Amino acid sequence: MKKPQLEVKNIKITFLTDEARVPAVRDVSFNIAQGETLCLIGESGCGKSVTALSIMGLIPQVGGIIESGEINFNQQNILAMTEKELINLRGNNISLIFQEPMTSLNPLFTIGYQMAEGMRIHSGLNKKEARARSIELLKKVDIPAPEKRLDDYPQKLSGGMRQRVMIAMAISGKPQLIIADEPTTALDVTIQIQILNILREMRESLGLSMLLITHDMGIVAEVGQRVAVMYAGKIVESATVRTIFHNPLHPYTQGLHASLPSKNQARSSRLKPIPGNVPEPQNLPPGCAFNPRCTIKEDLCRRQDSELREIEPGHWVSCHVQGAINAS
Repeated sequence: MKKPQLEVKNIKITFLTDEARVPAVRDVSFNIAQGETLCLIGESGCGKSVTALSIMGLIPQVGGIIESGEINFNQQNILAMTEKELINLRGNNISLIFQEPMTSLNPLFTIGYQMAEGMRIHSGLNKKEARARSIELLKKVDIPAPEKRLDDYPQKLSGGMRQRVMIAMAISGKPQLIIADEPTTALDVTIQIQILNILREMRESLGLSMLLITHDMGIVAEVGQRVAVMYAGKIVESATVRTIFHNPLHPYTQGLHASLPSKNQARSSRLKPIPGNVPEPQNLPPGCAFNPRCTIKEDLCRRQDSELREIEPGHWVSCHVQGAINAS
């Protein structure tokens, strides 16, 4: 097995409000090897994006605190880095692609200006060198007439084109790890496929590692190698993509799988949603957080939370019922 490039160990993240301490991420652990894509999947509100911000060292800037755990990148603890070291880490070593590029691209500046700014800060390129590099990167992400697009403002580009610009900016510093947070949100299916293909090609051609955050099982099937399923701030199942699709064990993972349309499904038939909603972090139910929505829960599930255990090599599940079944 390859040595992990990124190791997230027992991370606990809390947000302080006037009323309470809100647990956003609860004892989360996972790792990513060099050149590997790990998909972090779950519904909105499960703590996926907060986890991504912690890897970038941005949690204090959004009002949270990391109460415990470690985040190691190339065996260096990100949580122990100074602000200067974190600024150098971002862009040069780890890049983040946000889900909505219009919130990341400034409408007052041209695409070329915004791309060049990061290159001058992180790579020390002059204006002419930065423009040449920007054109090269826009070509790499299949943007036509890149010389002209550099002088456009973000609002003149389509959603798919803006997301390609964000990918180009993310790889401009030649990072080793890219975190893509819902990179195809609000894009139509055809454009989604194009963006996913670009991300896959970037990973393969540049040898990048990738953390892909999504709520879409279809995207996981397209680009993932391993999957960590997150619910209410906690990893509830982790395995290879093949295992997650062919042998999902946690009832939440099974629910996500069952909600997908099948090839043989009649057009008139309804999808099977998971009943209920993700609980608010400040109002987690006692026991397993999924138990109010679970169809196989037992009394123990209502009283005590379960821990991740390895059911089979490389397949980890946090479920009292499945743990008991597989242990017997």
